[in-house]
Amino acid sequence: MIILTGGAGFIGSCFLRKLNDEGINDIIVVDQLDASEKWRNLLGKKFRDYIQKDDFLDMVDSNELPKPKAIVHMGACSSTTETDAGVFIKDNYEYSKKLAEWAFSQKASFLYASSAATYGDGSVGYKDDENDLESLRPLNMYGFSKQMFDLWLKKEGLLNKVTGIKFFNVFGPNEYHKGEMMSVICKKYPGLVKDGKITLFKSHKKDYPDGGQKRDFVYIKDALEVMWYFFKHPRVTGIYNLGSGEARSWNDLAGAMFMAHYGTANNEGKVEYIEMPETLRPKYQYFTEADLNKLRKAGCNHQFLSLEDAVRDYVGYLKESSHL
Repeated sequence: MIILTGGAGFIGSCFLRKLNDEGINDIIVVDQLDASEKWRNLLGKKFRDYIQKDDFLDMVDSNELPKPKAIVHMGACSSTTETDAGVFIKDNYEYSKKLAEWAFSQKASFLYASSAATYGDGSVGYKDDENDLESLRPLNMYGFSKQMFDLWLKKEGLLNKVTGIKFFNVFGPNEYHKGEMMSVICKKYPGLVKDGKITLFKSHKKDYPDGGQKRDFVYIKDALEVMWYFFKHPRVTGIYNLGSGEARSWNDLAGAMFMAHYGTANNEGKVEYIEMPETLRPKYQYFTEADLNKLRKAGCNHQFLSLEDAVRDYVGYLKESSHL
């Protein structure tokens, strides 16, 4: 039996489909279904049971759950605009600690989501060396809460019992419910369809032109293959980056969207640069790029799609989506 937290969310629901496709249906899905439409992400999926996240911990405490073989912990508060630090402490740090301790008591493998947000402004690089964890300086409370859990595992000598994944900018189907946390592709595509326009933030650093800020964009289909590799190899432990390994600009992303939508090299769309909110400026990452050397040394040789091919595939999905 598999426990999958965040199983109705973006990455979690896609991994649920991956498990089903691999013939695994004995799964308990844990999430927090609310007023959003993310319940739709469970449609057509196969699983043994669904449990709300707070009820799940109560069931852990009362020993009501069957013994799991593996726990895949994707559930978290991922909002970079949430201002209540207590939410992150409860949902991302304390919840993760309790779940990990239960996994150890059950001798279950533990695969969990960390984040590239832990790297902050990237001044110390993007190398997933566990010896460097203390030197990282996240720019927001979300990243800090993820770092806190990574550091707790290290302090307790538990990194050899878990597999953590530092997700970079993941995009793809099933993210429509995330509001402001949706990828730019999902968020801006309706405007491209309607007005032929995509808005991007202006740069507030002289080293980067408007739209020239760079991120490591990784397609969900690629992310799932890496997750599946770790799921199949639970003895491959530690913390690993999961990105494409190549930083691309927001202008590159917009160009890929124009190409995918219009189907021509003569991009007909227009980019409009807008002011970045002042509250976001000190927390904004201008560059991210996953160092994949450790991932490759661990035996995962998955070849990632180019940004252009990934965006083309996703835009094809969005054209057919009923969630626009």
